[in-house]
Amino acid sequence: MSVGMSVEPTVRDRAEQPYVGVRATITMTSFARVADRIPEIFAWLGERGIAPAGPPFFRYYLIDVERELEVEAGVPVRAAVEGGDGVRGGVLPAGRYATITHVGHPDRLFGTIEALLGWAAERRLEWDMERTERGERWGCRLEWFKTDPRVEPDRDKWETELAFRLAT
Repeated sequence: MSVGMSVEPTVRDRAEQPYVGVRATITMTSFARVADRIPEIFAWLGERGIAPAGPPFFRYYLIDVERELEVEAGVPVRAAVEGGDGVRGGVLPAGRYATITHVGHPDRLFGTIEALLGWAAERRLEWDMERTERGERWGCRLEWFKTDPRVEPDRDKWETELAFRLAT
């Protein structure tokens, strides 16, 4: 199986999506601090009898690869949920998103991100993003993890969907 993009980028409308998650300010080298909390979110939902409405995701709020990232690990739910015990409720915004699917090891996701950014630039699509002194502040930049590692342990076969919100 080849790795990298499995489908061409597209633009599609997404509805609002309630979710629960944990947010952190991290560096690229400390990313595991937020990633390792995904099981905690699933446990939190299970304790309350709430079924996930889809796969987990990372939402990037602020990106400065050289310094810090503000990122959230989240799990979608069917209806708004009030958080607690370190887990917060939220809603991913509706809107038009540029999307692309990556099949392969998550460590090679950067090339697919670059492909999506280049594809959008060729079409003069503008992101819901502003550049600040602290880095790029995104309205909604998502990585959805479509493959359950308990079902598919081979990381070269994992599927990740990128969905970056476009400016209105």
